[in-house]
Parts: sequence; C-alpha cells; structure tokens
Amino acid sequence: MSSTAPPISRRAFVISTAAAVASAHSFATGDSSRIDLWPGNPPGGGGPQGAISVDRKGAVNHVASPCLEVFLPSRPTGASMVIAGGGGYKRIEMQSEAYPAAAWLQARGVAAFVLTYRLPTEGWNDGATAPLQDAQRSLRLVRFHAERLGLDPDRVGALGFSAGGHLMGMASARSADKSYAPVDAADRLSAKPDATGLIYPVITLQPPYDKTSTRRSLVGDHPDDGAEATWSVETHVRAGCPSMFLVQAEDDPISNPQNTLIMASACERAGVPIEMHRFPTGGHGFGMGRPGTPTIEWPTFYESWLRQRKLLA
Repeated sequence: MSSTAPPISRRAFVISTAAAVASAHSFATGDSSRIDLWPGNPPGGGGPQGAISVDRKGAVNHVASPCLEVFLPSRPTGASMVIAGGGGYKRIEMQSEAYPAAAWLQARGVAAFVLTYRLPTEGWNDGATAPLQDAQRSLRLVRFHAERLGLDPDRVGALGFSAGGHLMGMASARSADKSYAPVDAADRLSAKPDATGLIYPVITLQPPYDKTSTRRSLVGDHPDDGAEATWSVETHVRAGCPSMFLVQAEDDPISNPQNTLIMASACERAGVPIEMHRFPTGGHGFGMGRPGTPTIEWPTFYESWLRQRKLLA
C-alpha cells in the first residue's frame, strides 16, 4: 500500500533528526554498554583479527568480535529492538542507519540493541551462515538478559536496513533453523522476533534481481545450484513468521523496488500480517527519512504500527 498520512513539516523533521544525530554521536563515543555475542570464538572460526575498522562515514567492518551495543531508555516501556544496519554485507552502516534508529527508539522508551554482525566477506569459515548465527544469537541474548535489564522477553522486535533488512528478514523467517550448536542457557530461548521492520531491504537474490552486493557477498559471482534461493528471504516465509513492516522508495537504485513487493506477496500467501509503505521518491539509504522526500514520513507510520503490536506504550 502507499502512504497517505499528512506529511511531516521539514522543520519538525530537521529538529528530530538533529536530536537523533546528537544521540547517535554519543553512542559512537562509547555512551553504551556492550554484550559480546559468544563466550569464546564465534561458531565455525576464521575471520579477521584485531580491532574493528570505522570509516569516515561511521560504517564498520573488520568485525572480529560480534556484539550488541545496549541503549536503555530513561523511561522504559519494557520493549526491546535489535537493529541491523546495511552495507551489502561488506560493512555495517552504523552512523547513518543503526544509531539514528536506536536514538529514535530510545526516545520512545524502547531499549535499543545495535548489532555488530560478522561479515561473510571477511573469511569466516561458516560463510553466509555467520551473520544469521549472530542475528539468532542476538535475539536470544536480549531475552536472556531481559529480567536483569528490566525488559519484557515477550516484546522483542527486529529492525533492519538494506542488507540488514535481509539479515533480519532471514532471522524472522528462519528463526527455528539451528544455524549453530547451542553454547549456553541463552540458546534454549526463542530466536523469533515478536515483530519485524524491514527498511529498503534486499529480499531476493534470485534473477533478475541478483546484481546486489548482498547477493555477491553471500553466494559469490558463480553460486552453487540453489544457493540464490536458499539465501532469498521469500523462500522461507511460512505461517507463524512475525508481523512485517515494509518500507521502500520506488526509485531505489540499489535494492530493486520489487523486493518489498516480493516479500509482501510471500507474507500474504503464508497468512503473515504486513504493513507496507512505498514512496515515489527517496532512493536508497535514507535511514530514518531523507529531507525533501516523502520518506521522512515512514517513522510516523512505524510508531503507530509498534503501538498496535504493544511494542510502544
């Protein structure tokens, strides 16, 4: 469906974005706590060594130690959200996607957990499965730590942008898959989000939509038979998947706009509730909304959707 709500004023957007950027800066300078995903080496082994790398735009790569950064609100509602930035599985867009989303959620009483996940292009022996392992583990760890943090383990959502949308889509559709051997008590808990938001996501890796960095990072230039389908989100959608909130601009040059339509169709066939907002302009990578385009409206629709699902008070 297309968005029909009244537009947000540019002034209101600029004010809210400035606040989010200020909060995002404090996140980036260490004003948070951290939960390492794995008690020892991640499943499968391999990967880079040494410190994480941060580029001039605040995106990260060289991820040796996947983790969650925890941002607790001053007035918590008890709900939580695991957030995955995009970047084609070559980097993770923290400053432009994950941290502003965390600031927006934190301001509304939702505990934000920003996921730094392993990148399959960085030599992990489990390849494409490594980020899925991290996503599943992160959702379980949020539930495991919920009581300690004053949170509700039955109100844990997922939010992903671009390739992070692919990752959170896979985590939602394949939540019952055993992508790694259990390592501790946290792995007895559910890896299924209670609600999932996918923002300009890459959904399918199958032709003719197989030219993305996400596809190349996950299955390579010459994939084995069936690999593209295996790593396409829509092929795993079944009854019981969490409700989906989908956003995309119709002029997206990176993730073909058919991606959200493909996901919506898969959800409808499976009886999975969806809400979809497609905007005529906005391109790709607009994060919490790009000024001067109708994409600035999507957080307002998302807020209403979260309230309907009891993830906001």
